[in-house]
Amino acid sequence: MANLDNINLPYSLDAEQAVLGSVLLDSKLLSEVTDKLHPQSFHVGLHSEIYGVMMQMFITGQPIDVITVIENSVRKEIFDNQADAKTYLVRLMESAISPSSIESYSTIIAEKYMVRQLMFASNEIFDLASAGTEEPQNLLDFAETKIYNIRSNKEISGLIPIKATVLEKVKELSEIAADPEAYESKYISTSFKELDKKIYGLSPSDLIVIAGRPGMGKTTFAVNVAVNVAKKYRNQKIAVFSFEMSREQLVERILACEARVTTDQMRKGEIDRGGWKNISEAVDFLSGLEIYIDDTPNLSVEAMKAKLRRMKGVGVAVIDYLQLMSTGRRDGNRVTEISEITRNLKIMAKELGITIILGSQLSRDVEKRQDKRPMASDLRDSGTIEQDSDIVIMLYRESFYEKETEFPNKCECIVVKNRRGETGKFDLNFEGEFYSFTPAEFIHVSEY
Repeated sequence: MANLDNINLPYSLDAEQAVLGSVLLDSKLLSEVTDKLHPQSFHVGLHSEIYGVMMQMFITGQPIDVITVIENSVRKEIFDNQADAKTYLVRLMESAISPSSIESYSTIIAEKYMVRQLMFASNEIFDLASAGTEEPQNLLDFAETKIYNIRSNKEISGLIPIKATVLEKVKELSEIAADPEAYESKYISTSFKELDKKIYGLSPSDLIVIAGRPGMGKTTFAVNVAVNVAKKYRNQKIAVFSFEMSREQLVERILACEARVTTDQMRKGEIDRGGWKNISEAVDFLSGLEIYIDDTPNLSVEAMKAKLRRMKGVGVAVIDYLQLMSTGRRDGNRVTEISEITRNLKIMAKELGITIILGSQLSRDVEKRQDKRPMASDLRDSGTIEQDSDIVIMLYRESFYEKETEFPNKCECIVVKNRRGETGKFDLNFEGEFYSFTPAEFIHVSEY
């Protein structure tokens, strides 16, 4: 890597001193900058250490003033003795000419930090390009990722000390302890209560696999979740990549679900006045949702990632479905190809900070068993599907195999893998004519 040691990296000594001095004068001001600044934002190492001490005291509820900060700084060996600590902290307080301007000072620090990160990223890109060992497309993807991370305010400087992450986690825990309902703001609800209880909603960087045999409702379930999120969180954009159905077919299903009019009625034109009213209202409502559909065939993970990067505010991406994706490999090894795809999708979810909901087929071995409830080993083509995913949910409808079942519209949702909680199952009501899943209380008993 090119040497940046002899380059004057941009930072503002006055702004860094002013922020720390302002907090020492009025500890309440710290809450105004914790969301914008973290210890790594400060260029001067000593300032980074002092700010880290302040953050830890703030999170654990300790009073913050010059005396307590001196004590904690010396205990953490930031200063050799109390005299040195007092001298420097008093100097910081004297530099805080206008504590009320702390937000402006913090903005300067954050902007300088962003420019430094850009310089480091540019240096890495230059070195990689100069080496000449990477394919141009891989180099472009690397460069896009670096710039995207800076734009998204993500740390890219390398190894991060554990204390920074611990402080952030404890801060989150303290917020939840103060307001238990605040936990719901930490994840995205699917609007299926039983599912949320199992997986604690949708979380950024999760790869969630929805698996089942053909006809079980994988696409319907994934799209239902996507629409539910779009309804509940108007600031979240939802991207749907459909490899099996055209955009028009997918929208037809969504419209049927929302308007409670079957696609058969739509195609035959057998819609009464009430149905037209429902359709009109559904069109108005759906038109206001931030749902984007891409039905481009043979879309690679790299191309998908590029499209998602350019769309700001994407929270959830639905991909329907895995076995229709390709890497362009020519060796005919489908298992290796699927492994590469799932690994890259997991990396994409983490890099972009989004939830990916991925549809997947199950192998035909399910049909050979007397009990056709799926298991993790039924995932088709590759065991790495389970390995790379955070959550695997399998769908099973007894009525698909047994026409005279007691509960013809019951669908078992079987959570076979869950990195954040327990596995197990719960029931949902499946209305195939409307392409809709609803809570279990709507399950009805067969008339047979």
